[in-house]
Amino acid sequence: MVDPIVATFVILALAMVGFVSGRVPIALVAVGVALALWATGVITLPQALAGFGDSTVIFIATLFVVSEALDATGVTAWAGQQVIGRAGTGRRQLTVVIALMVAVLTAFISLNGAVAALLPVVVVVALNAGIAPSRLLLPLAFSSHAGSLLALTGTPVNVLVSDAAANAGGERFGYFEFALAGLPLLAITVAILVTFGDRLLPERNADQLDTAPADPAAMAREFRRSYDLTHDTGTFYTPDEGVAEVMITPRSEYIGRKVFPGMTTLRENLVIIAIKRNGERHATTDETEPEALRPGDSLLVRGPWDALERYVRLPGIIPVTQPQSLRRAVPLGRGAKRAIGVLVAMVVLLASGLVPAVVAGLLAAGALVLLRVLDLPQVWRSIQWSTVVLIAGLIPLSTAFIETGAAELVAGWLLDLVGTASPHLALLAICLLTLLLGQVISNAATVLVMIPIAVSVAATLDASVQPFMMALTVVGAAAFFTPIATPVNLMVLEPGGYRFGDYWRLGTPLALAYVVIAVLWVPLIWPF
Repeated sequence: MVDPIVATFVILALAMVGFVSGRVPIALVAVGVALALWATGVITLPQALAGFGDSTVIFIATLFVVSEALDATGVTAWAGQQVIGRAGTGRRQLTVVIALMVAVLTAFISLNGAVAALLPVVVVVALNAGIAPSRLLLPLAFSSHAGSLLALTGTPVNVLVSDAAANAGGERFGYFEFALAGLPLLAITVAILVTFGDRLLPERNADQLDTAPADPAAMAREFRRSYDLTHDTGTFYTPDEGVAEVMITPRSEYIGRKVFPGMTTLRENLVIIAIKRNGERHATTDETEPEALRPGDSLLVRGPWDALERYVRLPGIIPVTQPQSLRRAVPLGRGAKRAIGVLVAMVVLLASGLVPAVVAGLLAAGALVLLRVLDLPQVWRSIQWSTVVLIAGLIPLSTAFIETGAAELVAGWLLDLVGTASPHLALLAICLLTLLLGQVISNAATVLVMIPIAVSVAATLDASVQPFMMALTVVGAAAFFTPIATPVNLMVLEPGGYRFGDYWRLGTPLALAYVVIAVLWVPLIWPF
């Protein structure tokens, strides 16, 4: 029979190979870990599947739904435009405003949502200011890491360590308690970006910026130019209505049908604004004679957003730009006030502790559906299932580390290396190991591996588990050295025209600052 400790370490090693190689989806690797732990007899089947029913995993899933509501209703677009639009044209001034903006958004809607919402705004601002996007996009991504430490909802890691602290005999962290470490980190991050950005950030223009969502204002200007429109294109995109450009496919059922500007579509009652004949401009006045549609013809249709989204899914037409991407970029669209109200209510419930976190999250997600801010298909699409399955699949690995004694073994190695005289040295060793792992696998996976080790070290030293858990959160966010360390790092890679080596140059001083905060500042707030 295989020794449980050996089996646990072998499975961990194979999982890391799977994560780093990128050849196997991370969710599949995580599920494989859970099944392998059961197959080798390390844990029971209920323990292997426990992560999928864990309250922490369910709560994290609900946060994706709330984030989607704020993004889909244009709340994040409005916030970004309001703040960044008043920032001026200087790189340093823009860096400060962008960093603060993304940090605040991240605290409530997660790293990925905040960066995705602000990325196109930052690109436009950079180009208008005559600054290479590469000078602002990496600060956007790195500042979101600091913003994730301002509130419980900033990142799934915060939820994981809070629950781990409670399970280890400590206390859950309060909703805004993370800010006691996050605010100093944000200040230091902004200072480093402003002071060293000129020397450490490349000035490079990307070959393509196609990762940025569509800009409604730019789209309206392009329609005016390419279709010879006489309409007021400033009213094309409102919270209630929009305009979509669609193309007739070669075997479309619409081929041969006679159309003219001003007529309405049969199914969704949308108004046809203009027609372009197979790439050639076509008159757009109501006096135009009806002409039969041909393959390659394109139409501009206008109407309610929901109708547009249904229309572009019909067979026989292809949307040139998805209405959903344009709808998200319209500030304060339909349902924005309701989405903000639900967010505020959830924050109050989480901050007050009136109900468990998972209950607050489920109530918020349910309210968004009942208030018609999101429909059920949007809810299912909004959840990043790879992240959910990753965490659910790796929770059994933490269980295995505890039950087999593997965590105590690693903790013993660390303490043999640094001694037991100083908890600060033990914390430093844990932080450096976490920092190293966090550059090659996701921060959630890293923290799930390190939690039982940190708990064991704290117990051996007879120290409080609180500083160890908070330090894991801080250093877990210091994934700065590679573009694959976090999704937001990868998100800005192409729009900024970055290279692999651009990350560690700016990331090194930031990572050192995170380690210093974790080892020296955190124990002052949460004593050993």
